[in-house]
Amino acid sequence: MGLELYLDLMSQPSRAVYIFAKKNGIPFELRTVEVLKGPLHPQTKGYWKRRQGDICPVLHRDVAILIYLSIKYQTADYWYPPDLQARARVHEYLGWHADCIRGTFGVSLWTQVMAPLIGAQVPEEKVKRNRAIMDQALQQLEDKFLGDRAFLTGQQLTLADLMALEELMQPVALGYDLFEGRPRLAAWRGRVEAFLGAELCQEAHSPILSILEQAVKKTLPVPPPEAYPNMLLRIAKIP
Repeated sequence: MGLELYLDLMSQPSRAVYIFAKKNGIPFELRTVEVLKGPLHPQTKGYWKRRQGDICPVLHRDVAILIYLSIKYQTADYWYPPDLQARARVHEYLGWHADCIRGTFGVSLWTQVMAPLIGAQVPEEKVKRNRAIMDQALQQLEDKFLGDRAFLTGQQLTLADLMALEELMQPVALGYDLFEGRPRLAAWRGRVEAFLGAELCQEAHSPILSILEQAVKKTLPVPPPEAYPNMLLRIAKIP
């Protein structure tokens, strides 16, 4: 059995995996799911399932999937450097990303799209607090990781850059131009997108970039009632 990717390009990790596989010419069978139908919807049961070859590993996190694919398909060294120090810098970023980016930059989707879909509302003070936390994280991203380098961990693009770009595109799609007033970060984005290719970026980003228009036109799928409790719990957990 070949590689199966269960993806929704509305999702940041899905986009990272999709772009990585496409950019590296990794053959896969796309199993499209719709996260907006809710985490309990039958269509999303296999959302994180990845199967490959005879061993059929099932991987549930984007970082594990990306590292696995980079080794399995022997992709170019710059993605996941074999040099121990270079790899350690990638891991340092990925750890910080999980703590400071992953749970923060996706909040806009919940406040502006997911909550209204089920008739819920996120308090304005939480929205403002999230913006402030994002600003702090962006400053750290520029100062601690990017600095005067071309990419986040050095002079070559790695998995860290791909992961970061897809997370940052989420609030951008929801109307928050977080690159404005940050020329270093904007230049970094330009380098990453140029490396990945405009056509591939457009293909991967078009679903999320049209999300607000779809919300206004009310063309988004409404989650089924059984998904509401988990969705409300996720909304309640927004700090």
